[in-house]
Amino acid sequence: MSQSNRVNFGSKLGVILATAGSAVGLGNIWRFPYMAGHNGGAAFMLIYIGCVIFLGIPGMVCEFIIGRHVSANAARSYLTMGKGTPFSIVGYVGILTSIIILGFYSVVAGWCLQYLMASILGHLNGDSTYIVNYFQTFSTNPLKPALWAVLFVLLTHIIVAHGVDKGIEKASKLMMPALFILLIVIIIASCSLPNAMKGIDFLFNPDFSKVDHNVILGALGQAFFSLSLGTGCLCTYASYFNKHIDLLKSATQIALIDTLVAIFAGLMIFPAAFSIGVSPDSGPSLIFITLPRVFLQAFHAIPIIGYVISILFYSLLALAALTSTISIHEIGTAFIHEEMHLSRKGAAWIVTIACCIVAVLCSLSVSSSSGLMIHGKSLLDCCDYITAQVLLPLGGFCTCLMIGWYVPRKVVKDEFTNWGTLRGKLFHVFVFCARYVCPILILMIFLNQFGFI
Repeated sequence: MSQSNRVNFGSKLGVILATAGSAVGLGNIWRFPYMAGHNGGAAFMLIYIGCVIFLGIPGMVCEFIIGRHVSANAARSYLTMGKGTPFSIVGYVGILTSIIILGFYSVVAGWCLQYLMASILGHLNGDSTYIVNYFQTFSTNPLKPALWAVLFVLLTHIIVAHGVDKGIEKASKLMMPALFILLIVIIIASCSLPNAMKGIDFLFNPDFSKVDHNVILGALGQAFFSLSLGTGCLCTYASYFNKHIDLLKSATQIALIDTLVAIFAGLMIFPAAFSIGVSPDSGPSLIFITLPRVFLQAFHAIPIIGYVISILFYSLLALAALTSTISIHEIGTAFIHEEMHLSRKGAAWIVTIACCIVAVLCSLSVSSSSGLMIHGKSLLDCCDYITAQVLLPLGGFCTCLMIGWYVPRKVVKDEFTNWGTLRGKLFHVFVFCARYVCPILILMIFLNQFGFI
């Protein structure tokens, strides 16, 4: 496919909302709040913001430079920029990673759809034992979670198959504002509860006594994964940027939106949790076990409000998941469309079918009757582990080294300054971060995950 025939995003707003959508996901809505709850509230949040500035934004710009300079899918972009070096295969690894991620991510996203339906039908009413049993019964069912996962992949397919401007950009312009509206409505309801101020204080008053090297490394990891570094989706989206997009400014705006969503999620969850005395560090079970209890108990005086808030919350989760899966799907779709010269719809179907297979297998691996286990772990957990702890850090590490040390400085500066039309006062700071700061921080994340530090 000729580069001159590639469709670009139609507006700067489309660039920001679509790329921010790729970063905003379930990690912002549930992972950030429980990590903040476990690691000192505002203390973790301040460290996280620092990690976004020194790792997230430079890392994003590195991927943007690669994608826009070549204006091709992730595989060809890395192959062109890293020709003759190991960096050339990073794009191919990113495509494989994206299919695995979309497969297992859709399982959890499908759970959100099930809980949205259950909220609408009023099935989440009951005591804490009922809520726990409801999740265990559903998640271990061999059929229903798999069907929801496939449905979520198909929803993603519909948007991606319509193309960059008419599909991805158009959907992002609708979904991202809707996501913020839902967040604000739930925040207002949460903050209106009795004792809600305790949750707000917890989020914004730092407890530095809990800060140790594990908290810092946790914030580093959260910043890295929250901004979708190392997957190839930022590189792919940047290939649709026009030559007038300010890469540093765009990365900063996207990081700001992503961080705001994470903070808003804290404002949504902590006041309600403190209102009924629920621990703010409930872990991964937060959104499927703890929060249904919160909605039920916090709004017991006016049940209709709890009913509506529950529906809005799981709608929010589904939207956040969808904005992420769109970008993940596009990585493989762009590759097949351009390299195999298939139509976009045909390419999207190949990715969809592959991801549905992974999703079904991952979903079945959670079922109590399944034998899909590897070393005592479900296939879903194994997919999560290999991508989050190995492939993504490796991709981000190689990307920063490639821009910092291998790609000619003139190429990097031309992209950073839009061929001299921007002043680029922070160019040398960016290069320093790409060469030293980002690789060291990513290496620390990598080593921490394997217990070396």
